[in-house]
Amino acid sequence: MTVRIEQYGMFSTVLVPTDDSAGADATIGHAIKLGDTYGAAVHALYVVDTGSGPIDLSNDERASVRERSEGHGREATIRVTDRAEEHGIDAAREVREGVPYREILSYVADNDVDIVVMGTHGRTGADRVRLGSTTERVITRADVPVLSVRRPEDGEPTPAAAVSYDRIVVPTDGSDHAERAAETALDLAEKYDAEIYAVYVVDPTTYDLEDAPRSIIGLLEEGGRNATEAIAELARDRGLDVQTNVRRGLPAEVLLGYASTVDADLVAMGTRGRAVGSGRLLGSTTARVVRRSTVPVLTVS
Repeated sequence: MTVRIEQYGMFSTVLVPTDDSAGADATIGHAIKLGDTYGAAVHALYVVDTGSGPIDLSNDERASVRERSEGHGREATIRVTDRAEEHGIDAAREVREGVPYREILSYVADNDVDIVVMGTHGRTGADRVRLGSTTERVITRADVPVLSVRRPEDGEPTPAAAVSYDRIVVPTDGSDHAERAAETALDLAEKYDAEIYAVYVVDPTTYDLEDAPRSIIGLLEEGGRNATEAIAELARDRGLDVQTNVRRGLPAEVLLGYASTVDADLVAMGTRGRAVGSGRLLGSTTARVVRRSTVPVLTVS
């Protein structure tokens, strides 16, 4: 699978699916930032979920509920396009009916969308952050990058002027998925003159490091150095500042801590999906990072 990158601009169409919640506005600033930087159009999409709601409604009641939902959808999409047009960005909007993730993916295909900007739902307690089922399904099935933005608890929208991508963490495990994510991250970094932080995590739960010979540990860490240095070379070729790091620990925990340590503005990583029947699975490390990250996460399939 290839990542679509235009010769003169990585993104020409940005899609913002919205659900009319106050927290959804957190994604708009990021979409406008990308639209302004790349000269890209911003599209807003609201999906009236025909599979949700009470099942014991009369036909008239169903029609009334659907009409109200469509009204909310129009208001939500207008809010996105108005903000985009205030920044001189071309904008479009649409309200559809159906299963949300399917309609989002259909819209991506129908309109040659280059990136989807979606929100994740913050949650306290043992679950920390739960990734919405629609967002997760889009991430795992989309053939274009997806930028997941944590929705603030206070629901306050993030202005485009406050959005920055100056420090980008790029996790790698040397896989093709990680390489594709790194290429996308480097294109983004070049546009924003960002610093790249390439990191590799040796997972002790996969390799029993307590009992492993030192030579094995050395080989694993050498592989990590090679993987991060490969990204560093590509970054230097683009004139970007880059740092590399090899660490040990539980990958998601280490990556989240590392992103916090370097004050990252963005984490860019592969989904590491694998085919299962007609769908895909989101890699456990990627899922945990997207669920818990306080900074946006760019996932590339």
